Amino acid sequence: MEMIRKFKPLMKSVSKVRILMIGPVGAGKSSFFNSINSIFMGRMTSKAMSGSAGTSVTTQYRTYQGKDGPERKPLPFVLCDTMGVEEQSGAGLNIEDINSILQGQVPDRYKFNPTAPFKPDDQKASRPASLQEKIHCVVYVIDATKISLMSDKLEEKLASIRSQINSLAIPQIALMTKVDETCPHVQKDLQSLYASSYIKSKVQEVSSRLGVPVSCVLPVKNYSQELELNCDVLLLSALQQMLRFADDYLDDDPM
Repeated sequence: MEMIRKFKPLMKSVSKVRILMIGPVGAGKSSFFNSINSIFMGRMTSKAMSGSAGTSVTTQYRTYQGKDGPERKPLPFVLCDTMGVEEQSGAGLNIEDINSILQGQVPDRYKFNPTAPFKPDDQKASRPASLQEKIHCVVYVIDATKISLMSDKLEEKLASIRSQINSLAIPQIALMTKVDETCPHVQKDLQSLYASSYIKSKVQEVSSRLGVPVSCVLPVKNYSQELELNCDVLLLSALQQMLRFADDYLDDDPM
């Protein structure tokens, strides 16, 4: 926690790194922010709307500033939440919106339209976004219990999104959530995570399906049913890696 609190982005023009979360419906994007927020607030919180439904619970583009403790001191990152990606065309996050989000053109609370992409107003379109407003790291949030059930259409959509992100050379990480629901040994003892051959096979499957290196697939457990905090290390380690990757992007930015 202390290392995250003291983190300062490499570029002085950027006070907070912006991390974009993308993933299928119900994978745990909003829950990840709530979990991180809970850790730093020292109690369970539910700022981002989360839950399970047939379609995306998140319908707006939300940018969540990390806050620390009762004083709510700002932390050096912003987690950007998107509508869930769905396999059907005309449903879920419109992949044509991805470039606008990456370039920092989409405002907070913009309501997604699955059938029509975002269009910036003339004033916004004429002024390129600053480095501070752009996305510095992208995180795919994938449900470990559903990765084997991912349809070809959904995989194609994610590949199209990844292609856009690759073209801008933005670092990418995959968060593999719900690891406790995937393996009974991990459910019994979270510390057995890295000793689980089944979890290792799931990490490799996520890597293969998303096209990201195995070293960039991070297994985590979000807070969902707990009333007390007890699984911080995996979550904080994942966030720390996101901050490092964002710094890699800033180090390589030509601006």
